[in-house]
Amino acid sequence: MYNVSKEIHFCYGHRLLDYDGKCAHPHGHNGKIDIELTSPSLDKRSMVFDFGDVKEAIQTWLDKKLDHKMILRKDDPLAPILEKLGEPCFLMDENPTAEALAKLIFDYARSQKLPVSRVTFWETRTSSAAYSH
Repeated sequence: MYNVSKEIHFCYGHRLLDYDGKCAHPHGHNGKIDIELTSPSLDKRSMVFDFGDVKEAIQTWLDKKLDHKMILRKDDPLAPILEKLGEPCFLMDENPTAEALAKLIFDYARSQKLPVSRVTFWETRTSSAAYSH
């Protein structure tokens, strides 16, 4: 099995509801994702997938949807206030944890027909969560 991965960085803010700790308060991160693609064979170019194509598909979506956005659970009382102020938000059904963001990005990559096998989401330089299917 062949594996390749692409690293992509973006900045975001979030907070966690129903959480007893510092992350209950609005704060920001410099996030990093590592998208791993897997294939039993190589294409006619001798590649699993072109790195530039991965970047175009995922980075474009990240820049539009998540980069420099406040990522909140859709029932967060802060969401309508920020939206009223014109602040950029991205709302999720669940708390915007590293685990939930890894799955969100994995699902998007799959929807774009990328042969993604794992997404690792680094919330900080020392803390990550991964989702694979």
